[in-house]
Amino acid sequence: MTSPSPSPTCRIKIINGNTCHPMTVQIDATAQAIKFPQTEIMTVQPETGPESLESFYDEYLAIPGILEQIIFDKNSDAFVIACWGDPGIEAAREITTKPVVGIAEASLYVANMLAAKWSVVTTLHRVRDMVEKTVQKTGLMDRCASVRTTRLSVLDTESDRLNTLKELTSISQLAIYEDGAEAICLGCAGMSGLAKALEDSLGVPVIDSVAAAVKMAESLVSLGKMTSKHLTYRAPERKLIRGYADHFQAENL
Repeated sequence: MTSPSPSPTCRIKIINGNTCHPMTVQIDATAQAIKFPQTEIMTVQPETGPESLESFYDEYLAIPGILEQIIFDKNSDAFVIACWGDPGIEAAREITTKPVVGIAEASLYVANMLAAKWSVVTTLHRVRDMVEKTVQKTGLMDRCASVRTTRLSVLDTESDRLNTLKELTSISQLAIYEDGAEAICLGCAGMSGLAKALEDSLGVPVIDSVAAAVKMAESLVSLGKMTSKHLTYRAPERKLIRGYADHFQAENL
């Protein structure tokens, strides 16, 4: 007789910031491969929003759909926002007591523990400023050797894995040999699953941002930590919000 499966000790919901289903599947595969046996992973995407986030406009349009995935969830022990700009992460922390981990923040903190200097290798050149602002927000800009962009769109990273690997290898080598990077952060959730191949080729640590966020979320849950509600991330002030569904009203959160 088969013994019943042990109850999960940690339930993590991963929210792909965009609405590209194949990318959601890839993110889930990376998370399932790295999680502890008794961690339960559920990977979702917003009901509404852009199929990829490559501008501030895209990012802001995506945030309500991301927040809905938290508002309607009463069972998860932690949330991961799986888009490298960590869109809506401050708002997400205001509407739940559970830990909310952004893949950018997690990957940078991991890189910081492994290397004196690291670089972020990301997608199209237009996102450079967005990426630099994300690094600045973590307070780690002095440890960032460079932000290197590629010719890859977000959707390219999922649809053409071989070309993505070649492009990431080439640009990462520039970051290492020209900029002095001693580790590489992959600056897009669509690049998940490629870190090991890159690490073998480059000879330096390569941080898969999705994997880093999953392990960070597991750690916070196992430590029993919750989001501080003392001041900054306390619940939003109650007021009339016009034109939005009732579940966005502060009194309903």
